Amino acid sequence: MAVQVGAPAPDFTLPDTDKQPVTLSAFRGKKNVLLVFFPFAFSGICSGELCRVRDDLASYENENVQVVGISVDAPPSLRVWSRQEGFGFPLLSDFWPHGEVAQRYGSFYEKAGMATRGTFLIDTAGVVRFAQVNQPGEPRDQESWKKAVAALGA
Repeated sequence: MAVQVGAPAPDFTLPDTDKQPVTLSAFRGKKNVLLVFFPFAFSGICSGELCRVRDDLASYENENVQVVGISVDAPPSLRVWSRQEGFGFPLLSDFWPHGEVAQRYGSFYEKAGMATRGTFLIDTAGVVRFAQVNQPGEPRDQESWKKAVAALGA
């Protein structure tokens, strides 16, 4: 079951594309975080979704909000993909223990060993303010993310 709106966001530390640790709780008191779980780098729907985020980054990320992508891909794969696509936001690897963070967020498809398309907006207090989990093959409605991010500024 996905983490619910109003619940504390499960904390984690995952490596980025340069294998540097990124900890969710390090953003507390500083920035809201839009977590975007995705199945796999280089896949069609994932590429389309994250390229739309890249192309409209100002709608999601600003001085108060940080976008963070997470998949079960290894850091080297994410690094190549991020550089190829020119993503201006960090991608984190939930490779090992395999999908542990995605599982804690209720955004993991056990049968295929991949993250589902989960999106969570976490405020500066570490509380989930928006939660959406789409199943494999089901693209997301990113307009709902924009509304959730805008609502934090209200």
